[in-house]
Amino acid sequence: MRIRWFSLAVLPLALSGCVFGDDDYDPRPARPSAPVIRERPTGPISLADPDPRETQQCFTELTREQIVYNPLPDRDYGGGCLVTGSVQLLDIGVPVTNLKAIKCPLARTFTGWVRFAVAPASAQILGSELAKVETYGTYACRGVVGRGAEGAKTISEHGLANAVDISAFVLKDGRRITIEHDWRSGDPDVRQFLETIHKSACKRFRTVLSPDYNAAHYNHLHLDMGKGPFCR
Repeated sequence: MRIRWFSLAVLPLALSGCVFGDDDYDPRPARPSAPVIRERPTGPISLADPDPRETQQCFTELTREQIVYNPLPDRDYGGGCLVTGSVQLLDIGVPVTNLKAIKCPLARTFTGWVRFAVAPASAQILGSELAKVETYGTYACRGVVGRGAEGAKTISEHGLANAVDISAFVLKDGRRITIEHDWRSGDPDVRQFLETIHKSACKRFRTVLSPDYNAAHYNHLHLDMGKGPFCR
């Protein structure tokens, strides 16, 4: 297992900007209408093609920024679900739950957002350091939700390991800020915190979808590096 690191660079807290978008999904497992695109019954096929220069450069940047990660093999899961140039994030300085394969550029952008937007906003606005980020995961072989039959046949960015869904933030003082219960919180500081990190995400990611987008996003922020820009 190869484990690599990356170096902290001082980046400004991005508080503005918006970007266009893709899809996301309702992570409730009991939802029967979730558009599942079937993986190959015999399992994934490993791809032997060498990593392109862009992927190698991304790995180098992760190492430079002291991110602990494990490069993952390229795999074709069938049904259009294809994971290439991906990593498993092991340590970005703050614990993150439920991460599977994640494409390197998304991993780099996600880490920068957590380190230089979410963590400072937590300390500055809520008065407590960030202790953990909770997610509903990254890779999932499925179609696009919310676009009817056409969307169900279209591979989601999750099927490319190019999206991550954020559900909550845990602070060192014990508070747990969730998208589901706090997006329209009566606490002005909590609202400001979520508005701030949402604006920062819109500046960094290609697509950002929140509870303001549609009912499928009532409990998470969908962040991806696919089509766009789109921010809602």
